[in-house]
Amino acid sequence: MSVDFIKADRETPFLFPPSVQDWLPQDHLARFVVDIVGQLNLSSLRAVYAGKGSRPYDPAMLLWLILYGYATSVFSSRKLEQATYDSVAFRYIAGNQHPDHDTIATFRQRFSPELQGLFVQVLSIASEMGVLKLGRVSLDGTKVKANASKHQALSWQHACKLEEQLQREVEHLWQLAEEADQSAIPDGMSISAELERREKRLATIAEAKRKIEARAAERDAEQQQASEKKLADRKQKEKQSSKKNKGKPAKPQKPGPRPKDQVNLTDEESRIMPASGGGFTQGFNAQACVDVATLLIIVAQTTQQVNDKQQIKPAIKELDKLRGQLGRVEELIADSGYFSQANVEACETAGMTPFIAVSREEHNQRLEDRLSNPEPVARDADSVTRMKHRLKTKAGKEVYGQRKCTVEPVFGIIKSVLGYNQFLRRGLENVKAEWKLVSLAWNLKRMHVLSKPSRKNPVMAGLDQSIGAF
Repeated sequence: MSVDFIKADRETPFLFPPSVQDWLPQDHLARFVVDIVGQLNLSSLRAVYAGKGSRPYDPAMLLWLILYGYATSVFSSRKLEQATYDSVAFRYIAGNQHPDHDTIATFRQRFSPELQGLFVQVLSIASEMGVLKLGRVSLDGTKVKANASKHQALSWQHACKLEEQLQREVEHLWQLAEEADQSAIPDGMSISAELERREKRLATIAEAKRKIEARAAERDAEQQQASEKKLADRKQKEKQSSKKNKGKPAKPQKPGPRPKDQVNLTDEESRIMPASGGGFTQGFNAQACVDVATLLIIVAQTTQQVNDKQQIKPAIKELDKLRGQLGRVEELIADSGYFSQANVEACETAGMTPFIAVSREEHNQRLEDRLSNPEPVARDADSVTRMKHRLKTKAGKEVYGQRKCTVEPVFGIIKSVLGYNQFLRRGLENVKAEWKLVSLAWNLKRMHVLSKPSRKNPVMAGLDQSIGAF
């Protein structure tokens, strides 16, 4: 029996709909991005153009391209340019224009500070839409690979060893040059070229050593300041209690560079960081405060510091700036990497109730431990004791349990689904701007899902739709 298959017909001429408005469904993400960006104040971008030379592309159109690209796993300027030819959605966004990759890359680099400022504007729109109602946030960090290889990192110990070796080789080459008339030089060897190559490498090593020494001096100054503060606090406690502290003061570490201190020759502002699953990577520490109810990123920051303990105070500072526009954060959730007495006190001073794990808990706890409630805490208990008690209560456990289903899925989708595993640009300021762009694109995609008609629970329905969409 013969079957009448539907075949691909590439010969019959046809026309696209006469208007680009008819090219995409009404609820398409591209339409949503165009609509939201159209509500932003882009006067700071447009004011830079002098109106001379060839006609520039509208900053709004270039911004649409970049944000929609980041939201759909198209990050590089060359791929964005190609998408304006290949993709109907990108054709709709660009209005059948085709900005070249140099224009897109220059725009992204030139307006990095202004693009970061748009992050808060989008959150304000989310608040006006009724999508975002700030109250409880979850803070966490993820290591993102730098645009540099860890094999291009040069340690102080290896730099000193390599410097001595090159100096010996230079001396030997000069000796060969002086004895050129009396001794045979290996075929194909140019003494001048070999000397030049080694001199350049020595200059590179000297510059790397200078940067390592500068970092070591900065670290020594910070440690000295911390040591003096600790000693002053210790004397103050002894004075108040009239008892001498029996503990031995910490031995001061030897100043100057340490053997394993290093600098990366490709991106000197990146750092060696522990990678999830073991090992190390050359990268940066990307931080995000995620709203528990909507999974929108409220604060997006990037740092060179490996330790998360130092990241709570900057996050609180940024959250405090948003209070007038988005409301006050009442509760902050974080894992044990953020725990310290100073951080707990900083949260309470800012008017936030901290839910910061004190230590890692074992999996598969006993039923009695999971369901039991602790004895009431003393009225005069300090902030850490109160927080420990709070985390042991049933309500506290439920609040802290939301951490793994908020900020961690956001990182997982950005890295594993969108495929954003590495910064495209180099330098701390550039990667800060790039992480803000990634977070802004995530927020637009999340707002698109949350703005659709939902079922009984709009937040959970939106989460189901977003996961399905990915």
